[in-house]
Amino acid sequence: MRSLIVVLMVTGAVAPAAETLGAVQARMDKAAEAFTSFTARVKKLGFTAVIKDTTSETGLFYIKKLKPGDMRVRMEIEKPDERSLALSRKKYEVFLPKINTVQEYDLSQYGKLVDQFLLLGFGTPVKEITKSYDMVVTGTETIEGRQATRVELRPKAASVKEHLKLVEMWIPLNDGNPIQQKFLQPSGDYTQSTYTDVKVNPLLKDADVQLTLPKNVKREKPQK
Repeated sequence: MRSLIVVLMVTGAVAPAAETLGAVQARMDKAAEAFTSFTARVKKLGFTAVIKDTTSETGLFYIKKLKPGDMRVRMEIEKPDERSLALSRKKYEVFLPKINTVQEYDLSQYGKLVDQFLLLGFGTPVKEITKSYDMVVTGTETIEGRQATRVELRPKAASVKEHLKLVEMWIPLNDGNPIQQKFLQPSGDYTQSTYTDVKVNPLLKDADVQLTLPKNVKREKPQK
């Protein structure tokens, strides 16, 4: 038995012990204090439970903190269907280049719910996260070649639980920003984003988190 344990350790078959919650929180707080921006390639998986269907998209991800509590996100989806997305606390825009149309959604009435997504993991102190979530460490995994601690967040507010059952974040051992996030809904549907080619705090202009649109673009407001 002793020989088997030695072999497993040498070959890396024994997973490293999970770090403590306090250790990962300290790393997240350090990263949040210094955070200004983040860019990466992103692979996004979407799962629809009722039909057991999984979809996959790849592209580029940009996020910038304009000021405390004001994050802006832009995604450039390259495959399978090219489109651009921009998200702020009050507005969500989707540019569909094939039909030269921007679909605009007003999120002002959902501000607190949007915050649950925008402020998780990027530039947000742990004390702010734990106001809204119960937080535990659930293991250590390798994500795209990087060792990461998996953190589980469960929303406290009943109004959030109606839309969001569980959030998982994978925090690399050498950084405090997530390299993978998973949002699980009560229905069993989920979205999972995995980040590679990560750059923390690159120089981004405000325009880098806004859509670049042609002059003759058409605008639609599907909510109306």
